[in-house]
Amino acid sequence: MTFLDLIRRAAQGFDAIGAAVLVLGLVWSMVLAGRMWRVTGGHEAYRALRQLFGAVLLLGLEFFVAADLIRTVAVSPSLRNVAVLGLIVVIRTFLSFSLQVEIDGVVPWHKAVTKSGAAVVGEAARANRPGAGGGSDREV
Repeated sequence: MTFLDLIRRAAQGFDAIGAAVLVLGLVWSMVLAGRMWRVTGGHEAYRALRQLFGAVLLLGLEFFVAADLIRTVAVSPSLRNVAVLGLIVVIRTFLSFSLQVEIDGVVPWHKAVTKSGAAVVGEAARANRPGAGGGSDREV
């Protein structure tokens, strides 16, 4: 077995892992959504299915990009293949961004603001609870 054969098999392995992640992730997402549907109803189950499978898609895409990267860099590093890989990465980045917005329900730069705002509200609530001394829990 030559080095190129080993690299080709490694790329095939990443492709196989990516496909397995997608298939198993879809099944697992549907099982969990089915359980949720029985407990909470259709709307929440649908939302959970979208969020879970969106995360699975992101993970599967990572494995497929790794396989393409291995093939392009190690097996056939031509200008055409590098351009195709660049296009794949651009598409994957757009898909990843879109899926992340779908999963979180907010664009990433608003997510940071939302989390920061939630932290401020949490601190204010802790400071105003009875017995908190009307201020911070820290010693001055």
